[in-house]
Amino acid sequence: MKSSSASSPLTTRRRFLRRTSATIAAVNLVPGHVLGAGGQVPPSERLNVAILGTGGQGITNLQALLPEPDVNIVALCDVAEFWDNSHLYYRHNGGRGPARQAFKDQLERQPKPGQHEPSLHVDYRTMLERLDRDIDGVLIAAPNHIHAVASIAAMRAGKGVYCEKPLTHSIYEARQVARVARETGVATQMGNQGHSTDDIRRAVEWVRDGAIGPVREVHAWRGGPNKPMPMERPTGTPPVPEGLHWDLWLGPAKERPFQPDYAPQAFHYWWDFGTGTLGNFGCHTLDTPVWALDLEYPELVEASSSPLSKETTPAVAMYHYVFPARGAHPRLDLFWYDGGLRPPRPECLEPDRDLPLEGGSLMVGETGAILSGVWSASPRIIPEAKRRAYEPPAPSIPRSKGHHRDWINACKGGPPASSNFVNAARLTEIVLLGAVAMQTGATVYWDGPHLAARGLPEAEPIVHGHFRDGWGL
Repeated sequence: MKSSSASSPLTTRRRFLRRTSATIAAVNLVPGHVLGAGGQVPPSERLNVAILGTGGQGITNLQALLPEPDVNIVALCDVAEFWDNSHLYYRHNGGRGPARQAFKDQLERQPKPGQHEPSLHVDYRTMLERLDRDIDGVLIAAPNHIHAVASIAAMRAGKGVYCEKPLTHSIYEARQVARVARETGVATQMGNQGHSTDDIRRAVEWVRDGAIGPVREVHAWRGGPNKPMPMERPTGTPPVPEGLHWDLWLGPAKERPFQPDYAPQAFHYWWDFGTGTLGNFGCHTLDTPVWALDLEYPELVEASSSPLSKETTPAVAMYHYVFPARGAHPRLDLFWYDGGLRPPRPECLEPDRDLPLEGGSLMVGETGAILSGVWSASPRIIPEAKRRAYEPPAPSIPRSKGHHRDWINACKGGPPASSNFVNAARLTEIVLLGAVAMQTGATVYWDGPHLAARGLPEAEPIVHGHFRDGWGL
């Protein structure tokens, strides 16, 4: 919904509900919680949210949203009845059935008057059509290749949208999602949760304050081995699991038979559905330098890796971006490492300390460096002597009330969330350019304003993505 519009669907519904509640209250015919008695939030002030994609992260988001007093979960949508996530880090299964059970379990632990059991849906398009007047916001936690088509459909329906990272599967999609967000004015937020912490704000403020001097070099990495992936597409046609609508899972992607190698989690590592470790974690770990250093269009991007497949992302990879000078910022080299690689040890790091194995980002300035964790966590100026001597500036970036909370408030007419789609698309585009360089095996000389890799026609289908008939933007 448009935060500034007095005639948006949410505003109109609230106005109607306020009048109705006042009338009913006069004759004392309803329980107090319906009218917001006892400090409870009245229905007119609650945000009705539908969750699209409950394979894992969607249930995590459900568990975060449900305790919010001014949120109703009104619908759960997934193409599968059940996803076996027993081998994944979520520690809970996914799909419509487990999502409904997670809802019931949490409501039993934390009763919430007025919250009814959500309806279940398979196709988000019919859900948006049938529940148009009942949905104010949509949270999207489907696979990457669904993000753009679902986000744009929800925004055009006038719904606020929260979408997990990376925001889209292709650079063209990122541009289109940002465009529709501007045109519709709805409240948006990408799910890179570290963006809403005080930690990232402190790091950005330190850079702007000149704490480490001009930054000409950034290193970022995700530790540990990448998931081993086959070099070729699986053969055969195993039966589609009961309750899974495979054609809907594919969405805009090219048609292919179901394979358990693709879903529910390994999609990140198939080029047709994901963009590897860089796509999966870049929107977290690169967020600090992109924000602090005002990064937008790189001049060039190149990539190297272990043996590369046309189907799957590599086991070990390294990416190199070159950004031109920007205002007060000098020309910058940015490096990303994954699959167990880490950057060279910086000279300013004390001998008894090491770079974190799990990953992080390192902004190297002329007079020191700032080291942050994977989710922009725990930024630290190095060397230690410089950190102790530094007097940080007063906070200048507005602090967040919480990543989901900021989106909820924006949906209800508050200020835009800081990782709104216009900002998030810029970060996503930078991340996805690495995938273009990796898949083409060539240096990408990027013409950002014209959305083109100069002299590299083979990059065109990767930049623009693929849309099956009936699944266009």
